[in-house]
Amino acid sequence: QVQLIESGGGLVQAGGSLRLSCAASSRTESPYFVGWFRQAPGEEREFVAGITWRGTLYYADSVRGRFTLSRDNAKRTVFLQMNSLKPEDTAIYYCAAGEVFNSEAAYYRAQEYDDWGQGTQVTVSS
Repeated sequence: QVQLIESGGGLVQAGGSLRLSCAASSRTESPYFVGWFRQAPGEEREFVAGITWRGTLYYADSVRGRFTLSRDNAKRTVFLQMNSLKPEDTAIYYCAAGEVFNSEAAYYRAQEYDDWGQGTQVTVSS
């Protein structure tokens, strides 16, 4: 089991930036795949971005070109740089880790992940 701790959320005006961090605490190596999801009130949890151990990146269409994901395996930390934020980006952001995925499509499904952080609130004002 991997313990994930998110940080970096907050309140920002539209057009602004935030950087989220997800630190993994584990006795094993850094998780194979780390994904970021978000959930707005009344909405389902949706995939935002994800990264494999080797650095292959995946983004939702809604954030591609605005959000950048990176990871430092030595520090077991994943960073989500969010630029040009919009009010519709407002949500609780969760990082999640998983080891076994049957396909790339599985990266986008929340139920495929083994461990989750507690979430961090991101609020973008207009």
